[in-house]
Amino acid sequence: MKITILNGSPKGDLSATLQYINYIHKKFPGLELSVHHVSQKIKSIEKKDQSFEKIVSDVRDSDAVWWSVPIYVCLIPSQYKRFIELIWEKGAEEAFRDKYTAVITTSIHFYDNTGNNYMHSICDDLNMKYVDFFSPDMYDLLVEEHRAKLLQFAENFFDAVKNKVPVSKSFSPVIQREFDYTPGKPDTKVDLGDRKLLVIADSITPDANLTMMIQRFMESYAGEVELAELSRINIIGGCLGCIECGFDNRCAYTGKDDFIDFYNAKVKTADILVYAGTIKDRYLSATWKLFFDRRFFNTHMPTQAGKQVACLISGPLSQIPNLREIISALTELDQANLCGIVTDEFGESKDIDALLQSLAGNLVRDADKEYIKPVTFRGVGGRKIFRDDIWGRLRFPFIADHEYYEKHGLYDFPNINPDEFKFGFDMIEAVKDPETREAVRKMIKTQMVAPHKKIVETK
Repeated sequence: MKITILNGSPKGDLSATLQYINYIHKKFPGLELSVHHVSQKIKSIEKKDQSFEKIVSDVRDSDAVWWSVPIYVCLIPSQYKRFIELIWEKGAEEAFRDKYTAVITTSIHFYDNTGNNYMHSICDDLNMKYVDFFSPDMYDLLVEEHRAKLLQFAENFFDAVKNKVPVSKSFSPVIQREFDYTPGKPDTKVDLGDRKLLVIADSITPDANLTMMIQRFMESYAGEVELAELSRINIIGGCLGCIECGFDNRCAYTGKDDFIDFYNAKVKTADILVYAGTIKDRYLSATWKLFFDRRFFNTHMPTQAGKQVACLISGPLSQIPNLREIISALTELDQANLCGIVTDEFGESKDIDALLQSLAGNLVRDADKEYIKPVTFRGVGGRKIFRDDIWGRLRFPFIADHEYYEKHGLYDFPNINPDEFKFGFDMIEAVKDPETREAVRKMIKTQMVAPHKKIVETK
């Protein structure tokens, strides 16, 4: 069986994810694998048609395709995202059509669900025969039980290919709206006061809906609004996955491009951040993914705590709930407040004008009140995954994280309030008596709400 492996790790042969492929190959030596390090060699693939065509030719001649990629910041690395964009830009979709496919991702289970949702949807958009995904912890290969699961996953996939098992799609095609936004002029302007507002866009295209939305949004303010265009910043490459930053937040790119200076001087100092982008496939552009990946020189520390955040998005966001989930998750994990998202997918120009004007006012209102919404499972669950791993197996090499977590009280376990612990212990002992248990059973509902009622009545 011929399988083309599209390796998405910037580390090439040193990819942890690729070792899962290598292990499968060892156990099934009859496989004919063609491995392409598409993330590591993305610049060459972009510039040289023959490099891209060699990959496409192997895909076309194979029985199946495996996407092998680590999860970076809720998705795939920016380099891999760029390769996926090239498939459509260079008209190579037909080579992928009807190919049986599977996705193998590795991570510490931090939003691997959103990364795998994205890859599944891309396979559906390419009209591939998506069989399954395998998403282990990056160290699961060291455990016999998980190696057995990996081999079962592989056997199931091989059976699907050999027997031409029918598959169904999980993601409907994204339908783009044909609409030209023509902004009006604001009747009133919002006073920014001394707040610093930074709008970040991946690129500015004349007359594009996103450009018009940015212009109308910025005109909603009486004060100065700064606009940064990522395509004009010297960013020479995506995150390398080298974790050199783990010791002291010193990135491998330090002194080699301008991203770190831009992020420290502009992004970290802003009170209000507005991200502006156009949907490209099932996310924003690879340039935007580059931005989020390169932020990792801050490792797992929140860098936007207390800030107000909003998004201006051109494209059908409502059809891509996975993208909204990622935006919400990143904001909560950064301890910021997602004040709102405005898109051009519904309504007429005057409706979008009204939404942009309202968002402008709400951002300043929430900034003035220092309002941060309570976090949901996205923020709580994600933070606990980092907390546990930085406390344990990832304390080295993420020394900077460990020091930050200690200083800021993020090691909040064991979560024991002495009074609550004593009460729980006493009650567990008390309800061992059947009569007491029945009496307490009847009191639980009223007692659960009693502290809340006291606050309502007295505060």
